[in-house]
Amino acid sequence: MNTPFTFKHTQPTNMDPNKKYPAIFLLHGMGSNEDDLPQLVQDFKEQCHVFSLRGPITQKPGYSFFTIQEVGKPDREIFDKVLVALQRFVLEAIDEYQIDPHKVYVLGFSQGAVLAQSLAFAMGNLITGIVALSGYTPKFVTEEFAIRPVNHLHAFISHGDYDYVIPSQWGVESKEKFEQFGATVTFKQYPDGHGVTPENLRDLTAFLAQELQDNNIQ
Repeated sequence: MNTPFTFKHTQPTNMDPNKKYPAIFLLHGMGSNEDDLPQLVQDFKEQCHVFSLRGPITQKPGYSFFTIQEVGKPDREIFDKVLVALQRFVLEAIDEYQIDPHKVYVLGFSQGAVLAQSLAFAMGNLITGIVALSGYTPKFVTEEFAIRPVNHLHAFISHGDYDYVIPSQWGVESKEKFEQFGATVTFKQYPDGHGVTPENLRDLTAFLAQELQDNNIQ
């Protein structure tokens, strides 16, 4: 692939050359890397393509996808460029790998969740579903972008009640925003801070398992 992103890719086991498979794209949080999130979707590695991307900006001890002016306010120039690059990455992956274009999921944590939600609005029906953990939807995305319909979208949005990095209310607002635009949202809150609890992991796993089962039936 012709992409600016460093990434890791695993493909389904025993692939049928005549079949296309679901794909999950993973976007990590600020200061992390591409090794952070694959553990969250290990139950699906045998049946899905999994792409875990590394943010292009060095942010010790790891990397970031974009910089911020302050919490909730990404630097627009960088954010917009990264969002366009991510859209290209997803489209190229669908074109180059055996990916079912009707089974494309994006999972992100923190700023990765911000991007997952933004990609859903920017790409419309090219994204089947998202898992957004401890993130938010920037106001400029729904107010200034040429957003595409998300009434087909299934979203899992979760947040910690005691999140000290991104206020839990922003997760509630994201839920309400997606529902306003017609998406089907599963929303969960946990008595935790900025992280993924075992209960959170069980719930997102159940969400993805149901999604993949429903799509296989169809």
